[in-house]
Amino acid sequence: MASEADFPLRQPLHFRQELSMHDHPIRVTTERYGHVAAVTFANATNNHINLPLLRALADVLDRLDADSNCRATILRSEGKIFCAGADLTIPNALGEEEGESFGASTIKFYRQAVRLFAIRKPMIAVVQGAAIGAGLGLALAADFRIAAPEARFAANFVKLGFHPGFAISHTLPRAIGEQRAAMMMLTGKRLSGEDACAWGLADEIASLDDLLDAALALAGEIAENGPLGVEATRATLRRKLVEDVRAATALEAVRQAELDGTDDFAEGRRAVHERRPGRFERR
Repeated sequence: MASEADFPLRQPLHFRQELSMHDHPIRVTTERYGHVAAVTFANATNNHINLPLLRALADVLDRLDADSNCRATILRSEGKIFCAGADLTIPNALGEEEGESFGASTIKFYRQAVRLFAIRKPMIAVVQGAAIGAGLGLALAADFRIAAPEARFAANFVKLGFHPGFAISHTLPRAIGEQRAAMMMLTGKRLSGEDACAWGLADEIASLDDLLDAALALAGEIAENGPLGVEATRATLRRKLVEDVRAATALEAVRQAELDGTDDFAEGRRAVHERRPGRFERR
């Protein structure tokens, strides 16, 4: 287990951003551990992702990308849930302006998501609880995922009568293979932390108390290497990923716009909210 002594250059909080949206404060904070930066986000109880939070995360990670003293980042969230998906419960959750179509607002949202994949430095996601829908997509933007046994991973879009987004249609098969990705996307199946590790979706399992230490240990192993070599190797491993993610989100936005406003999507949202199977009409 990593200890404070392993990261003697830990610095106090040096960046904090708070946004107010429908009386729910959004927070993005960073803390430094030597050459590693931990970025922590929060959005009310379930850490839903929306355009302001996604833009704030991308802005912070861009700053760290330009910081020569930062060699690896950790992405984590406050509370018991990593990210319960896109916020569909309030108006303008994706940032749409008055009169703007769902498709146009989704494209704006995914434009910020693409920025996460364009980051040059390695990133480790710490998943302490549910990573659902767009929350799973957010975790897949990282190079590695360290999960607690209590973690839950799901691409539950079909349970909403909807199409996967956040580039999951590309990044999930890339991470675990096409067959297992199809299993998750077509059934909405949830994976525990242990199952995610067995499937290759998570890279390590650690207890809730040890999650940050485990992430710091892995990030420290990366950060002790030559930064130019690490960035060059990562660029080779992720070659064309940004272009593929951009293409995937463009297609996903079209498919999602087609399904927005359908009876299936309305029933799916009701069913998920009421914690019951959807009663979809046969057509």
